[in-house]
Amino acid sequence: MNMASQRKKTAAQNAAPCRVALFGEESEKLKPLLARYKTLELTREKPDVVICYGGDGTLLSAEFAWPGVPKAPILNSRRGHRCIPRPPEEVLDALAKNALVRNAYMKLECAVYSGQKRKEPDFHLTCLNEINVHMGRINSAVRFKMWINDAPFENGVEIISDGFVACTAFGSTAYFKAITKGIFTQGMGIAFKATTHPVNHLVLPQDAETVFQITRGPATLAFDNSTEYVMLERNDRLFVRRHAQSAIIMTCEPVTKLDEPF
Repeated sequence: MNMASQRKKTAAQNAAPCRVALFGEESEKLKPLLARYKTLELTREKPDVVICYGGDGTLLSAEFAWPGVPKAPILNSRRGHRCIPRPPEEVLDALAKNALVRNAYMKLECAVYSGQKRKEPDFHLTCLNEINVHMGRINSAVRFKMWINDAPFENGVEIISDGFVACTAFGSTAYFKAITKGIFTQGMGIAFKATTHPVNHLVLPQDAETVFQITRGPATLAFDNSTEYVMLERNDRLFVRRHAQSAIIMTCEPVTKLDEPF
């Protein structure tokens, strides 16, 4: 073994172990596998990496629990478009060798103000996939207006629809795709559900700031797969923009197609 290889091996041996948290209903099954690696240390607090064992919903929930902490999503579900479809042993081995690829994905933040006079938000959220507003009564459409970078959309037109979605490129493969039959790879997407308006979607630059004002409710606000909901009424406002923090999702190889599984 040459001197350079010896130094590299010594540095790896002296490196602090990677603190790993497990997340998912069946994630405890991974404990015996983790125990094989001296470079991986199981923890419940301040992890360096969160191993998600489940499907896409498990990944989203893990981002709520540990925002910004790198996630290694291992597929353990019949559906998991954003999870690594490989045996856990293979993924853990790559993690132990520091061989996984880190990918940064834009998130959104939304501040909700009740009424026109509120100066401080009543509710604040962040999401990786989407913000989803839907009619609060099945037989009553939502009416709203929209501003993009302080400019009224189409001169302040009132949009009538079943609701709307504001999403990231990462989340465009979900509800946005169901509405528009397409996806996008950069920026922020806006899609109107079952609207009477001739335009049913927009793709904005990632630094765009969008305001929605409910002109007739009731409506319900949901985000990603959170169990929290926010009821919206007339004059409530939503301020949506890019969140300062990205989500870091680890893969076995570089991601080349957004619409392809990892």
